[in-house]
Formats: sequence, C-alpha cells, structure tokens
Amino acid sequence: MWIWKRGIDKEIIYSYLIMNELKEIKATFKSGKEFLTDNGLNIQYQLLDFWRWSVSDILSNATRGRFAEFIVGTAIDFNPEDIRDEWNAYDLLMDGKIKIEVKSAAYIQCWNQKQYSPISFSIKSAKYWDPVTNIEDESKRHADLYVFCHLKHKDQNTIDPLKMEQWDFYVLPTFRLDNYKRSQSSITLKSLQNMTNAKEYCALKEEILQAYNEQIEISMVTGLNVFNRR
Repeated sequence: MWIWKRGIDKEIIYSYLIMNELKEIKATFKSGKEFLTDNGLNIQYQLLDFWRWSVSDILSNATRGRFAEFIVGTAIDFNPEDIRDEWNAYDLLMDGKIKIEVKSAAYIQCWNQKQYSPISFSIKSAKYWDPVTNIEDESKRHADLYVFCHLKHKDQNTIDPLKMEQWDFYVLPTFRLDNYKRSQSSITLKSLQNMTNAKEYCALKEEILQAYNEQIEISMVTGLNVFNRR
C-alpha cells in the first residue's frame, strides 16, 4: 500500500497505480476475415489485407525470422491458434514442456547485394520480462534447445522460403551452446556444422526430441536444473 509522504512525486504514484490497474491483454485468434470499421460501418478492407500488405515479403530479415518459427512449429505439430507471444522467453513450446528457441539466416536478402551474406546466428543470453510481475529475470538462455534455420538456396530467381527443401536445420541442446568456447554471442555456420549435422524438414521433429533428451540427460549428470528454465 502506498503511504502519502511529503516529497513523493504525485506523478510517480499515479503512474504506479495505473500500471497496476492495466492488466495484460491476451490476443485472440483472428481469421483474417475481420473488417476494419469506421463508427460501426465496415470499410472495404479486411485484416487479411493488412497481413498481405505487411508480411508478404517473407525473405526480409524480420519476417523471415517469424516465418522460421512458424516452420519449426509446423514440424512439431503445433496448434497455430496458440498465438505467438512476442514477449515470451522462448519461441515455441512442444508437448507442454520442451522450450525451443528459433534462429534464422540466409545467403540471399531482399535488398541489392554485392555478395552472399555470411551466415551466423545470435546465441546471446537474454533477460525475460514478466508482464505480470513487471520483473526481469536474470540474463540466460531460457530455452531447452535451439533450432538454427538456414535458408541455403543461392539462386535469386528461384529462391522461395515456402519450399522446405531450400532450408537446412541444425538443432543443439542449450548446454552445448553454454559450453561453446569461441563466442557466447554468436555462432557461425561452420561452427554449427562442426557440432552437428544439417537435417531436412522431415527429420526435424525427431531431432528436436533427441536434443531435448540430451539436455535432460546432461542435467542428471551435472545437476543442471532444466526444469527451472522459464
């Protein structure tokens, strides 16, 4: 409870009270057929038009990253009506327990290039902000495993992220990244290939399960509590 004292800024107290009254808004699943309205009257545009306008370029960095999450989600048979949480500590949850972080990279970008982009993936630890408590967790890798999605196709005329055969997938349990000596902020494609083999889309789910089991096994040996990963 706040106790009014001289010297306490009224605006600070007001902001605190407002923050504690404005609860988290849970997103609801949309079909795309919802109309934009003006004073209760439908205008000619639907939500689907916005999606087409804003995320049709799945080759762009930002959209490709979310699309890679979707691809991995389809591989683990996720429910697309479980809406993506922008603020979650990890990207996907499999079988209610396996926390997955997804990263993506590509040789070809949507802008003019003089050469192919070098392939590396971010593996930085991060703080998790809890929207309920408004408290940040310690900086760490919160997922049980990482899936690195490499759009490997090199022909601008035929590149199509919708074609799974144009991707390679590398899966690592998180403890192997925690013990990666060269860098704790990024990992190159060459380093990944030295640590694990590329998998095709059809083998991705099995590889994820295997990596999770490896993470569990190492926790039993070292005492690492993987179940406390947020």
